[in-house]
Amino acid sequence: MLVEEIMTKKENLVIVPQISTVRDALKLMRKYKIKSVIMDKSNIHGAYGLVTFKNILQSIVAEDGDIDLLNVYDIANAPAISVSKKLDVKYAARLMVKSSIKRLLVIDNNELYGIITMSDIINVLMDNINE
Repeated sequence: MLVEEIMTKKENLVIVPQISTVRDALKLMRKYKIKSVIMDKSNIHGAYGLVTFKNILQSIVAEDGDIDLLNVYDIANAPAISVSKKLDVKYAARLMVKSSIKRLLVIDNNELYGIITMSDIINVLMDNINE
């Protein structure tokens, strides 16, 4: 099975500009009941980033940051760790486990196609067990 078969496609993701405040990102995360937002690249040669609850906790709580003064750019993991949409899911899972991360952006030729999460992979495993 390939990453593209189980990933969440780009049109279903929340992508924010780099200059968005952390407060704006949190509002979107709450509104859409999601645990991460994707930071858009600044230009065609730029890098996509990923903002998760963990990034927010690290920058706001642990470092006494201000959610209105910090931009998404300040706290995002950028460039985000990514995989190709044509990669076998088992390799994506292996990368997640070895890197202790829960999400990978799906990027080919520096263009975003989607995101794959541990939950996506576990759901496929659970579906196969029930068959």
